[in-house]
Amino acid sequence: MFALIFLFFFLNIPFLVSRFTQPRCFWRMNENKDKDEDLVTGCVFFLITEQRPVEIDYFNHILNTQTTTKNFQFLLALAFSMDEVNRNPDLLPNSSFVFECPEGGCTTGTKMYSHFHFSEEVHDLTPNYMCHEQTICVVVLTGPNLATSVMVGTILNLIIPQQVLQVTYGPFHSILSNREQFPSLHQMAAKDTSLALAIISLMLYFNWNWIGLVISDNDQGTQFLTQLRGEMEKMTVCFAFVSVVPVKMHLFLARVEVYYNQIVTSSTNVVVIHGDPDSTLAVGFKRWESLGLQRIWVTTSQWDGTTSKNDFQLNSFNGKITFAHHHAEISNFKTFVQTLNPVNYTNEFLARLEWMNLNCKVSASMCKTLKNCLSNASLQWLKLQTFDMAFSDESHDIYNAVYAVAHALHEMFLEQVYNQPTDNGKNYYSHCLELHSFLRKTRFTNPVGDRVIMNLKENLQEEYGIFQIWNFPYGLGLKVKIGEFSSYFPSGQQLYIYEDMIEQATGSRQIPSSVCSADCGPGFRKFLQEGMPACCFNCSPCPQNEVSNETNVDKCVRCPEDQYASREQNQCIQKALVFLNYKDTLGMVLTLMALFFSAFTTAVLGLFVKHHDTPIVKANNKNLSYILLISLIFCFLCPLLFIGHPNSATCVLQQITFGVVFTVAVSTVLAKTVTVLLAFKVTVPGRRMRYFLVSGVPNYIIAICTLIQIIICTIWLQFSPPFIDKDVQSEHGQIIIVCNKGSVTAFYCVLGYHGSLAFGSFIVAFLARNLPDTFNEAKLLTFSMLLFCSVWITFLPVYHSTKGKIMVVVEVLSILASSAGLLGCIFIPKCYIILLRPERNSLQKFRRKHLAEHTFHKL
Repeated sequence: MFALIFLFFFLNIPFLVSRFTQPRCFWRMNENKDKDEDLVTGCVFFLITEQRPVEIDYFNHILNTQTTTKNFQFLLALAFSMDEVNRNPDLLPNSSFVFECPEGGCTTGTKMYSHFHFSEEVHDLTPNYMCHEQTICVVVLTGPNLATSVMVGTILNLIIPQQVLQVTYGPFHSILSNREQFPSLHQMAAKDTSLALAIISLMLYFNWNWIGLVISDNDQGTQFLTQLRGEMEKMTVCFAFVSVVPVKMHLFLARVEVYYNQIVTSSTNVVVIHGDPDSTLAVGFKRWESLGLQRIWVTTSQWDGTTSKNDFQLNSFNGKITFAHHHAEISNFKTFVQTLNPVNYTNEFLARLEWMNLNCKVSASMCKTLKNCLSNASLQWLKLQTFDMAFSDESHDIYNAVYAVAHALHEMFLEQVYNQPTDNGKNYYSHCLELHSFLRKTRFTNPVGDRVIMNLKENLQEEYGIFQIWNFPYGLGLKVKIGEFSSYFPSGQQLYIYEDMIEQATGSRQIPSSVCSADCGPGFRKFLQEGMPACCFNCSPCPQNEVSNETNVDKCVRCPEDQYASREQNQCIQKALVFLNYKDTLGMVLTLMALFFSAFTTAVLGLFVKHHDTPIVKANNKNLSYILLISLIFCFLCPLLFIGHPNSATCVLQQITFGVVFTVAVSTVLAKTVTVLLAFKVTVPGRRMRYFLVSGVPNYIIAICTLIQIIICTIWLQFSPPFIDKDVQSEHGQIIIVCNKGSVTAFYCVLGYHGSLAFGSFIVAFLARNLPDTFNEAKLLTFSMLLFCSVWITFLPVYHSTKGKIMVVVEVLSILASSAGLLGCIFIPKCYIILLRPERNSLQKFRRKHLAEHTFHKL
């Protein structure tokens, strides 16, 4: 079973690789030995310029003696760079570069001085021509770690200060920039001032705000921590933990479990590692990986060779992400390697080197080859393949260092020729001092197009390639370029990630999260936990009618008055405009009621006009009845002004029409009751009372009462007229268009005036309710006024307890109900007599009834 799973795993790797098209894929072979000697060690080279030709056999001889070193990559890079310079006719004519390498690739302080076998003789030289072997100046090339460069620089400064030039490759260190301690030292690496920004930009891209940091306890680690903190404070990224690993092994071993537990117990999935790859930090890192810690390790390209024996899981994002300086590809390196001894330097041997990246374009044929290789579990197929081999960052530094020294020497030689020096017999040390001066000012573009400036004060904009590395069985490692960072682009556009490469590599674009607190999504706001970093917070829903449409907002935003918050509280929705519409069911019912009652009142008026000669119409003052019926028609039509979209005109007409028309109706009722009282209550009227009754003075009541109401309405319109208003609070999600009364006092004055007239009519009618007469309508008037007052008294509390368009509905219903009450109480009984009991609508009937009543009273 295990064998089948094992075979299936390998057979799927070629399919995964075949999906990589752009950028290219990088295959690397690693031996995966978990030994201390796997750590990168420093390597020292001595660059010497001589007036003699150098053949390829010279490089073969040097390389053949160094085949067991772990730093063979640096030897190859140095040999290739020197060979390229020596073959260039435009650089150092009549001179050649050679180099020496200590046995094993490194040297100690006790053996250092033995390599400086300089000749103190002063030769007589022919001006402008050198025809014999002479060493111009020795350049010591040290790196890639800090300890080696510091050791060599200290020895040189103590033994032969300013007499030998030192050039370093590997990461930039601020300590080496101290001119007092290292006066003749030059660093080839860039300062990495944008590395912290590049790393934090990557964190933000993947929404990682909770990260761990492991650094060495030295100036390099402290400086990186300072830079990283500065960028994190700008972009709200927090440390889950910070481990400062001591550089001394015994101190590290005493706390090794503490550092391991910090990573294990932390909730972060991302750990940034920064330091020398041959330090105690690298020992700890190899141990963590060997123990199976599944984290996303973010570091620099110097850590590419520090790998683990454990294999990563497919369809996961776990692995190592490294940042490497962007360099152009050096294509001629492959040709140089092929000119070396083909027996000792096969493609298979180069592929087994820990440093070597094999840059291959994946095609269908290559995919088939990889499949065969993996199924056979053999590396023999490498002998048959052709690869483009890429330089590491350190190798690029060596390449640029050789060209920098060559350009400086070239400029120095040209100046000697132009100035025609009188002393061609300068000693060795004078040459080194002069070369040091030229090297500090050197700037050039190397053959592959990279710009090189030796003056540290002139910084070039930094570019980084972002790679992801996975470890496969049999030491096969996959290094995929997933993005790049360019500091010369504007902020926000500096990072570019190849999302397609991530999806092809993992089978999904889903990236593991690394956050202290889950994001507060739309509809929520975050609030910080006391004593915790800014990345740790709680979430709470937004308050009512407030929204948040982004993640992790500190405050929710209140919706404008014309909008309301959605149920999820993640957006504001435009409120619907609502008013008492004719198309609504309620509006339609009220409209039909108004039209029906107005039509019915019109029919009653027509009936009264038709029977105007009948006693019942005459006895009740037909003129007042006509006025009352006409006013009731307008009262029933008045609600139509309240239905439909309000505007300025309708808002004014609603209340003014309501006030005046109802005043006419109620004052007419008052005139009728006064007429009844004068006609029946005054049995022996004096001349003056008879004059009031005969001359029709009660009819003036209508004009006087209406005039008073008109005055009240005029004052209302003058100081605070009704206007269109929007009610945004009454109903959720709706804006109700209503007519604001303007002056509420004026509105209640109108209602109060109506009430006073109605109450006066009620009192007068009540006094005349028992007067004997067949056509006495005092009881009807009393009941109608009682109903009228009941409707409007009920209206007041109901009106104040409702909001929005329901207030309009209440007012309309009150108008219809009070008008219908007047119509029904006063005129329906008369219509009943006119239409159904015509015998009662005659004078003879009235006389017989009156005679019977008189006889009855006598008996």
